[in-house]
Amino acid sequence: MIPDLFHPPSEIRIGVIGLGYVGLPLAVEFGKQLPTLGFDISSKRIEALKQGRDHTRGVTGEQLAAASQLSFSASAEALSPCNTFIVTVPTPVDEHNTPDLTPLRQASQTLGAVLKNGDVVIYESTVYPGATEEICVPELEQASGLTFNVDFFVGYSPERINPGDPEHNVTNIVKVTSGSTPVTANHVDALYRRVVTVGTHKASSIKVAEAAKVIENTQRDVNIALINELAMLFHKLGLDTEEVLLAAGTKWNFLPFRPGLVGGHCISVDPYYLTYKARQIGFHPEMILAGRRTNDGMGNWIAETTIKFMIKRGMAVKGARILVLGLAFKENCPDLRNTRVVDIIGELKSYHAEVDIYDPWIDAAEARQEYALEVLTETPAKATYDAVILAVPHREFVIEGAAAIRSYGKSAAVLFDVKSALPAAMADLRL
Repeated sequence: MIPDLFHPPSEIRIGVIGLGYVGLPLAVEFGKQLPTLGFDISSKRIEALKQGRDHTRGVTGEQLAAASQLSFSASAEALSPCNTFIVTVPTPVDEHNTPDLTPLRQASQTLGAVLKNGDVVIYESTVYPGATEEICVPELEQASGLTFNVDFFVGYSPERINPGDPEHNVTNIVKVTSGSTPVTANHVDALYRRVVTVGTHKASSIKVAEAAKVIENTQRDVNIALINELAMLFHKLGLDTEEVLLAAGTKWNFLPFRPGLVGGHCISVDPYYLTYKARQIGFHPEMILAGRRTNDGMGNWIAETTIKFMIKRGMAVKGARILVLGLAFKENCPDLRNTRVVDIIGELKSYHAEVDIYDPWIDAAEARQEYALEVLTETPAKATYDAVILAVPHREFVIEGAAAIRSYGKSAAVLFDVKSALPAAMADLRL
């Protein structure tokens, strides 16, 4: 048995690296119980949090204030007193859908500079099986001069945050945990059980925990792809997809997936991490990649279907004014990462339509910086548009209602309700 080299609970000092949708809520929960430092390379982000403001809307000012032992810093030196580190940085893909582990490598290098004997580094970022020990550990060893599983230890506990979902949070989602040694695994599991009230699931190895995380969203992606394909088929057959799904859903074991755009930093990204590793070992995952192709093509299909419907009504497409409601990757969330609404917009513009975008949740400056898109900052003008696409059904749009949304358009305007958020009779098109 490896001796317990870790600090006793009374001496644990936590450092959370990366304060986005995942890291901040976690830091807040730990900060209620233990000395916790939230670290982020963005000094702007740190200053806002110090003032009690979270632009992701994942944590309120009151919740920040309740974490009495939580502090923030953009200085890596401030991490030095910590002995348990939790890495929650993004793991995106590049333009070729290849995993980009740059943020993970850089975070590991930063931690390596402050790592000490007996310290534990826990990774939460989604990766392919093996990445923690193959990529992160060597960075830690090189930067620190310490030896893995002798001087320092590593755990992996994949994040399960669902942005924009107030019902499922850090405390009430079962947490998968793992460690590089049996003692490490016990230590990591006990640490998370302090804040996760519904319990944990201790995996037998880091690789098992990594694989469990990456298939969670891969499974969802493939299932949504199936429903998206069915939606396109039912459109050709003149059937309402939502009506068909409701009928099929009366059977107890029918899975309640719905069609739609698949963007964001998880479902549309994680499958590429798994397929990347699969190809490394000579395995070609056909179903996973087929699902990705289907979901990545939905934005173009929505735009093309809108254009075809306009043509059937005798409407001119070139120069037509089209309003897209919603730009975030999902409803009731300001996150613009990998939003597939941009595919709808790009395809509409390829037909020389004039596209306006309105989304009360997102930061217009971020949309300009990330996608070179201008977003309306005020409510759209009434009776102006030839087509209206409700791409993201934020609660504001749903409360506003179908009649009000239709009023943005001219008398013969086309309304496409992408997520079937409005009564069926009120929309001309829906998935």
